[in-house]
Amino acid sequence: MTQDATAPGTPQRPPSTEPGATPPFFVLLGPDYAGKSSVLAELADRETAWRIVSADDEFLEPGHSLIARLRRDLVGDVLRGLHRDYSPDFMVTVLQTAVLHLRDSIERSAGKAPVLVDSYYYKILAKCRLTGIDEHPMFDWWRTFPQPRRVIFLDVSAETAWRRCGSGSQANPLEYYGDQPQQAFFASFQSDLRKVMREEVRHLPVTVIKERDRVTRTAQEIREVIARELG
Repeated sequence: MTQDATAPGTPQRPPSTEPGATPPFFVLLGPDYAGKSSVLAELADRETAWRIVSADDEFLEPGHSLIARLRRDLVGDVLRGLHRDYSPDFMVTVLQTAVLHLRDSIERSAGKAPVLVDSYYYKILAKCRLTGIDEHPMFDWWRTFPQPRRVIFLDVSAETAWRRCGSGSQANPLEYYGDQPQQAFFASFQSDLRKVMREEVRHLPVTVIKERDRVTRTAQEIREVIARELG
């Protein structure tokens, strides 16, 4: 079952239909290991007319291989040397390349087919805040970017997320508190991440999809949400 939520009294801006305007789009959001990548892959395979926008390797076009390289360098070099070899400002600057890639990809989308975006800037901004960068000029800029018609929030329990990351063996330093991925620190970070992401999208309509046992079931619920929204 899905759950819809919109902040009381929040004015909803209708999507623009002016020539050259950003097309209407949806954002798929959720904590780490909520299953977004698996669901997006399922939808990309079944809904070939849809436009899937993501910074994940499998969804990048050949001309955007730089985004994949920067992401690997972020995890392999910047995060591991944060506060020693690289400043938090440097980390935010590298992360912004993914944010701008998502924004630019949305604006390049054309036609009437649904556009589904992986996390947009919301998750990156939330993670920056949880690492101690609560305010930054770039955050103010990101918040001026076009907003989606609806956010679809995939939820997942901390226990399932911990299992999916190989009990911490696959987790990167932006997925847990502390120096090592211990379960308690991972669960605490993911709980806070969920809260901050929901705070960042409180001005938008949000549909929450609870944890499911099958990717196909989650994908079907997303189809139904988007179909209702588009009428």
